[in-house]
Amino acid sequence: MEPHWDDMRVFLAVAREESLSGAGRKLKLDPATVGRRITRLEAAVEAPLFLKSPQGYTLTPPGERLLAHGERVEQAMRAGMDAITGSTDRLSGQIRIGAPDGCATYLLPQVCLSIAHENPDLDIQIVAQPRVVNLSRREADMAITVSRPTAGQLLVQKIADYHLHLAGSADYLAAQAIQSPADLRGLPMVGYIPDMIFDAELDYLHELGVDRVAMASNSVPVQLRLTEGGQGLCVAHDFALPSHPGLRRVLTDEIALTRAFYLVRHQSDQRSERLNRFSILLVERLRAEVARLEGAT
Repeated sequence: MEPHWDDMRVFLAVAREESLSGAGRKLKLDPATVGRRITRLEAAVEAPLFLKSPQGYTLTPPGERLLAHGERVEQAMRAGMDAITGSTDRLSGQIRIGAPDGCATYLLPQVCLSIAHENPDLDIQIVAQPRVVNLSRREADMAITVSRPTAGQLLVQKIADYHLHLAGSADYLAAQAIQSPADLRGLPMVGYIPDMIFDAELDYLHELGVDRVAMASNSVPVQLRLTEGGQGLCVAHDFALPSHPGLRRVLTDEIALTRAFYLVRHQSDQRSERLNRFSILLVERLRAEVARLEGAT
């Protein structure tokens, strides 16, 4: 039996989602159809491709071998499409970017709007999540991270440094006498939920020696809204402060943090002219947007 090429697409989705239902949602197919397609592919290659368990579907050794070939087929298809859609001066098609919610909320909208305005046939999707986006499962075409990945076959480019300072509402700071770091002792702090910090680079309060977080959220915009409401102090991104005019920085000389954003892509995607061109625009404009917003604080 000859394999159906479209079954490879289903196979890749199940391998990445580790379930029939997850693959079905991604492909807009019902789980039963996904299961039949996998059964048909297994019959064609005459080997079991998955082991089913209560935890989901895991690849067998033949499945692992097929995965590598399937991803090359997928990459060749993407390259072929890029050769067509990328043949004009304008970008087109769909590109999905994963980013931490602070970056996705305060930086990416303006940057992506400017790119979309110049490329009306381009569809841009922003995945804003308080976690690292999984590129191997194709949750996105590229991701913005706050630390440089050290594993995997990835293209990593530093975008820019950004800066953070302690901040509080104007009314809250007016009621306090904060002249030095010693005056922070005992003051309520707003920050991340400790056990939901997905990257050590985000553990700002621990770095500052703060043990208790009075109000916490895994969302940067929520943290800033809580701080605006007078719930205490938080470590705020300088680029976010123009969107929160009620917040004021404090102890800027004594407490100043620097972090960086990185653009991460599949190494195989360097053959995609469309993604390469988009990445250049994205990095250039993110750098400019960080500089513009930080200059306004």
